[in-house]
Amino acid sequence: MIPTKLIPRTAEAHEPPLLIKNLLAQSLRYEPQREIVYRDLFRINYIQFNQRVRQLANVLAELDVKPGDTVAVLDWDSHRYLECFLGVTSVGAILHTVNVRLPPAQVQYTINHAKDKVILIHEDFLPILTAIKGELTTVEKYVVLSDKVYTGTARINTLDEIPNGFSGEYEALLSKASDQYEFPDFDENTWATTFYTTGTTGSPKGVYFSHRQLFMHTMGLLTYIIGYEAMPFKGSTDVYMPITPMFHVHAWGFPFLATMMSAKQVYPGRYEPELLLKLLITEGVTLSHCVPTILNMLVSNPAAQKFRQNLSRWKVLIGGSALTKGLAKAATELGITVMSGYGMSETAPILAVGYLNEQEKTLSPEEQIELRTRAGRIAPFVEMRLMDDNGQFVPHDGHSLGEIVARGPWLTQGYYEDSERGAELWKGGWLHTGDVASITPDNWVIIADRTKDVIKTGGEWVSSLDMEDVLSQVEGVAESAVIGLPDDRWGERPHALIILKPGYSLTAEGIKAYLQAKIERGELHKWYVPDRIIFVSDIPKTSVGKIDKKKIRSEMKELILGSSTTIS
Repeated sequence: MIPTKLIPRTAEAHEPPLLIKNLLAQSLRYEPQREIVYRDLFRINYIQFNQRVRQLANVLAELDVKPGDTVAVLDWDSHRYLECFLGVTSVGAILHTVNVRLPPAQVQYTINHAKDKVILIHEDFLPILTAIKGELTTVEKYVVLSDKVYTGTARINTLDEIPNGFSGEYEALLSKASDQYEFPDFDENTWATTFYTTGTTGSPKGVYFSHRQLFMHTMGLLTYIIGYEAMPFKGSTDVYMPITPMFHVHAWGFPFLATMMSAKQVYPGRYEPELLLKLLITEGVTLSHCVPTILNMLVSNPAAQKFRQNLSRWKVLIGGSALTKGLAKAATELGITVMSGYGMSETAPILAVGYLNEQEKTLSPEEQIELRTRAGRIAPFVEMRLMDDNGQFVPHDGHSLGEIVARGPWLTQGYYEDSERGAELWKGGWLHTGDVASITPDNWVIIADRTKDVIKTGGEWVSSLDMEDVLSQVEGVAESAVIGLPDDRWGERPHALIILKPGYSLTAEGIKAYLQAKIERGELHKWYVPDRIIFVSDIPKTSVGKIDKKKIRSEMKELILGSSTTIS
């Protein structure tokens, strides 16, 4: 850094640190009467919410949680989880959002690696705890989270199903705690949250973020989502409901933003298509975010057609996997406004969000879909470049490809107790995403593929994401996944898994003919016809809903070698 002159400081002057508690405090300023809703079971306003967060702080003190201790949460998306987002962090402790979809052995690894002291766990996940409890090395106390206290099947203070060794049930403990608590000031670089991201090799990696980073991520969302209206979100009229698990990258940071704005929030608990649609309608939800699998599940539900007039106010940000044009079109036909975003666990996660400028808003719906399915425009305060294999920057001309590297005020600084992989992540002073893309002169990011998923065939690089996008536009195709497998002649060749929509009957030959016709019209590259097309009822997904291409590659190799007569 260049030499600079710092501003003079008066000894008595106060410089407020950028802390999560300040986001919470803002929620009482202007609209404290707005509600936070949990399924069809429970609702509170922001006055009550703030009281409950302070009660949680006192419960944590009773459980001997001190600044720097780690508190783990295993829960569905709920008001309780939101209280932990704000309460655990504001006492100076670290919130570990545990991925409940990992195998029990990996859940055990993450809890031990994070050195969790206290676990708050929903009763639905007690079987996981039963399987691993004897192997946990640092946990001292447990609290059970129960929905029964909201349904009338048990009173808060008389829940009879508290497991042995538990300190109590969440609501019962809150009901006995004082709602008076003064959250302290501390250094804004204090560790606030941690969670674990799984890759293709090795143990899960611990990602971590400070109060400053999460505060600045919230300001970035505020600037882009509200200021630039990339996905218009007004606290006075909009209602927020996450459909991304809260254990996954802080539910993309939106709970912090919605709380700061005291917007109405709806938490759906376990994802059930009928209940999600019911909450969308009855609670007036207008903004959500999810992976494409969830959106596809909802738009394919027969009830969606019934409520299409209510869906016209719903805005959905898609991330985690590429939004295909076929899915974007299906959602748009129901009146849903869709837009893509881009980021990763290590980036908290927002790096880009789709934004249509004044000129682009005049385009036809079909032309807009082309833009809405891109990864987005580079987010405020984020530096993003493209880098080739030699570490040289690639021009932002919309055509040249390179790995996305980034810098910004909310990117993780490394991996917990894993300096080697942390150094690899930040090689050369830029965070390396592993995604291959082009960037246009006007800052649109166009993802080509993950570096490990690009298919090299006949000396050409073919994007599996592009192929999936083309397949999504075949009438009758609900979902697809394309991977490359070794080929003696061409190096690699693409192979596709396809899920059909109900009532459709397609053949591999028919789909190949559709693609070949596009090639002959000059609309596609000649390599875009898969060698094999396999029709399946399900496509493997990771714990956060992304297509699991590592597993698909393994299974397709076995399938091809073991029973070639079953594939097309």
